Amino acid sequence: MREIQAGRLAWTEIDLIDIDDGFARPLRDGLEVLGARVSYLQVGQPRHLVSALDGSRPIAPYVIVSCHRDEGRILMDDLAEELARFQAFNGAVGPDQVRKHFHLPGSVTLVTGCDTGDTALADAFLDAGAGIYIAPRGAPFGYTSVFAPLFLFYELTEQRTPAEAVERLRAHDDELAMWQLYQR
Repeated sequence: MREIQAGRLAWTEIDLIDIDDGFARPLRDGLEVLGARVSYLQVGQPRHLVSALDGSRPIAPYVIVSCHRDEGRILMDDLAEELARFQAFNGAVGPDQVRKHFHLPGSVTLVTGCDTGDTALADAFLDAGAGIYIAPRGAPFGYTSVFAPLFLFYELTEQRTPAEAVERLRAHDDELAMWQLYQR
């Protein structure tokens, strides 16, 4: 933060992927207050999600997927047949789609949806190149999807490692204790 106060524009970059959850915009504002340059990418179709995370463009050191989850998959709306035929897949994003379509070289990837801390989904993101994967194992209250990433990035601005930041987050209370860090 001292560098930001001295005039630097940002201490890091974040790709914030908004999959229609309603929390990404306030999260963006908070992350920018903490000195991050945020690329806000609102996606509504699988092909847009793939374009954002397939590595065809530079991926930021930090990636946040702001989403909902059900049955081991990140929720996306099923598309009508005339649109679905132009997609890499249709509907929710499970471990197979992550492995096949995402390339996250070394990124610290944080996913906010309920139960996205599931081991199968975490392994898929790590297989897709994420250096660290952070997500809740459980169903935190909605506002937690804004608070937890802000808490983590506050800790990072204080020169803590991602592991230290998650440890401090988990110690805060029972609601935040469900956030997990995975890495290999």
